[in-house]
Amino acid sequence: MTQTALDLPVAAFPGRRSAELPPRDAMMRAMLERDASFDGVFFAAVRTTGIFCRPSCPARKPKPENVEFFGAAREALSSGYRPCQRCHPMEPAGITPDPIRRLLDDLEADPGRRLRDADLRQRGLDPGWVRRWFKKHHGMTFHAYQRGRRLAKAIHQLADGAPVVHAAFDNGYDSLSGFQEALRAVTGRSATASRDAQLVHVSRVATPLGPMLLATTDDAVCLLEFTDRPMLQTQLERLAKRVDGAFVPGPNDVGRALERELGAYFRGELRTFGTPLLTLGTDFQERVWQELRTVPYGATRSYGEQARRIGAPKAVRAVARANGDNRLAILVPCHRVIGSDGKLVGYGGGLWRKRYLLELERRGLPAPATVC
Repeated sequence: MTQTALDLPVAAFPGRRSAELPPRDAMMRAMLERDASFDGVFFAAVRTTGIFCRPSCPARKPKPENVEFFGAAREALSSGYRPCQRCHPMEPAGITPDPIRRLLDDLEADPGRRLRDADLRQRGLDPGWVRRWFKKHHGMTFHAYQRGRRLAKAIHQLADGAPVVHAAFDNGYDSLSGFQEALRAVTGRSATASRDAQLVHVSRVATPLGPMLLATTDDAVCLLEFTDRPMLQTQLERLAKRVDGAFVPGPNDVGRALERELGAYFRGELRTFGTPLLTLGTDFQERVWQELRTVPYGATRSYGEQARRIGAPKAVRAVARANGDNRLAILVPCHRVIGSDGKLVGYGGGLWRKRYLLELERRGLPAPATVC
């Protein structure tokens, strides 16, 4: 049977010691299969090239006899290997490259600007590389991302009472007809009717467990999911049905606030999230999700106990399904629910992430008081 990161012990987290690495054949298999679930668990170094990589690196795979494994990037560096220029193993999983970050910062400062391929080249960037990065991480080209940001700004201006003509031309549209067409494509409404459209801002957040997709209204967070979760597309489709609004790329103030909170949480400095949440479930799901939010930081409960707490002791499977339908990973802490036998089961982001989150929270608890 093929071993995955789900089968590894709790110690199998980023930065583990090489002495505690998984079996060599399991690591070799993960590297050959480019298994991203092992990213952060180990690093693969190739003696013939002097380069070390993440397990998911797309580079051509070497012969097994030329590979050695390390538990941390610093160990590979100290052994004389240099980091791969394709998978960038020194960077946290999902981190945005500096050139892309500068592009995004410029767009945030002025969403109405237009950066063309010639502008990218003047910055020393290959337009093809920029296009591929945005397609991979945002599901659209850089130019489509820019159009989405311009349209979001225009819709906000309409909501604030700006004349249609000002909202159009202030944001780079060459004609009112083009502006109307763009609005209908996104909101399904005319410019006047779009004044009441609710925007859902979709952005990407880098975390130690890989990138997450974040969706926020102007008032609350409505989705936070790992980008490699199999159900992500389904969750987005369900959210779109629940929210009568328009999805646009880029963060807003709510998203930025949550990103700061996530950073503090992963540093072990935050136990309770303060950013408002919009759960948007059925009555039963809302009961389950509300109860999930009462599980203390660093603690766990069984599915059976969760069912009893909502007054439905026989609905254990329904509770488990509602946990799986949770669109707010970490914030509505379904990772704190375990099997009745104490085993880790049922986490959409992968059990290795569930282990990591529980260990992170346990390390963040204060040491027990000493009895004198």
